[in-house]
Amino acid sequence: MADEESYHWTDVAVDNIIREKGDKKSYTIAAGITPSGTVHIGNFREIITVDLVRRALEKRGKKVRFIYSWDDYDVFRKVPRNMPQQEMLERCLRKSIVDVPDPYGKAESYARHNQISVEEEVKKVGIEPEFIYQSKEYRKCRYAKEIQHALKNTDKIKEVLNEYREKPLEKDWLPIAVFSKKLGTDVVKNLRWDGVWGVSYELEDGVTETVDIRKDGNVKLKWRVDWPMRWYFEKVDFEPGGKDHSTAGGSYDTGKKICKELWGFDAPTYVMYNFINVKGMGGKMSSSSGEVITLADVLEVYEPEIARYIFAGTRPNKEFSISFDADVINIYEEFDKVERIYFGLEEVSEKKAVKFKAAYELSHIGKIPKTIPYQPSFRHLTMLLQIYDFDIDKVIGYFEKELKNQHDRVRLRTRAECAAHWIKKHAPEEFKFTVQKKPSVTVSAEEKKLLHELALKLEERDWTDKDLHEEMYILCKNHEISPKDFFTAAYKVLINKEKGPRLASFILEIGKNKVAELFRRT
Repeated sequence: MADEESYHWTDVAVDNIIREKGDKKSYTIAAGITPSGTVHIGNFREIITVDLVRRALEKRGKKVRFIYSWDDYDVFRKVPRNMPQQEMLERCLRKSIVDVPDPYGKAESYARHNQISVEEEVKKVGIEPEFIYQSKEYRKCRYAKEIQHALKNTDKIKEVLNEYREKPLEKDWLPIAVFSKKLGTDVVKNLRWDGVWGVSYELEDGVTETVDIRKDGNVKLKWRVDWPMRWYFEKVDFEPGGKDHSTAGGSYDTGKKICKELWGFDAPTYVMYNFINVKGMGGKMSSSSGEVITLADVLEVYEPEIARYIFAGTRPNKEFSISFDADVINIYEEFDKVERIYFGLEEVSEKKAVKFKAAYELSHIGKIPKTIPYQPSFRHLTMLLQIYDFDIDKVIGYFEKELKNQHDRVRLRTRAECAAHWIKKHAPEEFKFTVQKKPSVTVSAEEKKLLHELALKLEERDWTDKDLHEEMYILCKNHEISPKDFFTAAYKVLINKEKGPRLASFILEIGKNKVAELFRRT
């Protein structure tokens, strides 16, 4: 067997699943989240991790059921700062998230508002799981038997949980929460179970309510019991969890024991995924704070395959940052290199090739072309877009001869749109420029002479990038002007800045006649 280091991390995950769950024809894999606020790119790490493992299982010829649970029957505990109608939302605290109105007044609920954007965005990166809405499952009383079973085993559950607690759970603790019929909140006291199907509780005004677990649908299991119950209920073979769930005594540890002791079911094969930061944004993202970057934000700057590659090319347990600064250019160049390796146009060591090729396959959406797609340089696109005043159709026209098929055209347009967003919203100042329509600066008499002479030279013939570069150095030497001073003067005339893209190629991209006219008018 090959050295594990030559494996892609999804191959290792699949080997573990098959070893732990048996070599089956079909597997169930799962992810899920509480839509308590804007679902951010850190949350997306869970869904993409599961999707990448789905792809790896399917490559082995396995059938896969990929379920994604919306835990929209959880309690609304905190109002995120980025939401409108803060006072209205404050009044809804302690209700289930699905019962909170949409503060934007569009979706049927607050929960649905947060779900819709995710369900639409993940399709763009080739992810289409089976969505399960836990509010509907609980309200249909689908888990009635499992809730009763947990209540019968309350002492076992307490024993597992108390093992990791400094302060033991109260004597009358139950593994359930309820939403009162009258108020819709979970603020109740004296919660009791009658030993069969009845649950009763008191409200703050002294009113007692009694409900039937089989019929009323307002009783739910608490998180640390709910999660393992659903592993058993859905027969889940694989589910990852965040770093916060993966600590000793965390919800995966206790869930594993509860699942085995109560339902005789082995917990899913597990992968811990680490936090994601945003370069330039300190600390962990939080839906409750509202200071987040979403998948939609990422897709404004990274084409869908590259958004997938960022995760496919990084082990889940590694913490990393999503970049919106100049590193964006490097990430595009890295992806293009991996693509060339996949198509055999660039060589690396055998171990690296295995990983890169797997990462490329996992990143691709749809059928991989038989020949390498056209790779427009992201850096070059940022320059052309600004030369052409962000006219994307003109930029696409520039590359027309290079495009072989529809795939190339779609990629070029997508990449050009991403480059335009990056320049307008994120790029450092040194990448931004505007080609001047007329000179707005003064230069020395000698620099003016040199620029006028270069204007004549530009119109004499067609230039290559290399020849023009050499010619400019010859002119500098003839006029006894340092190349640095000349380049500064030229950039000031062209873009009113002291630095810019590589001058020779920049002049040719703008158009030698247009540049000659600008230099002549200096």
